[in-house]
Amino acid sequence: MDEKKMARAEVKYARISPRKVQIICDMIRGKDTNVAMALMEHTPKAGCEYMVKLLKSACANAENNFEMDPEKLYVAQVYATGGPILKRGRPRARGSMYRINKRTSHITLCVAEKE
Repeated sequence: MDEKKMARAEVKYARISPRKVQIICDMIRGKDTNVAMALMEHTPKAGCEYMVKLLKSACANAENNFEMDPEKLYVAQVYATGGPILKRGRPRARGSMYRINKRTSHITLCVAEKE
């Protein structure tokens, strides 16, 4: 079995919860890049901003670094993992504090060429 050539792009420490990004990851996984781009541009989700930029970057990497045909590209792999959590606090009654977790994400997107 031959190894597929994949171009990839990553965004690290994105200030968005991985849970919000995973919804979009599941939506575009396995789709053509043009279809995935259209889906994300017309979806009112917070993570779409990061994902559109990431998809454009991965397509540019595929075209420039691996000489792949931009018309034949599809989203081969996409996943979001949790990054470091920024811990903040909200004052509560009697001098106590509730913790607020500001989550970050590491998002990876790989595109490959269809046969």
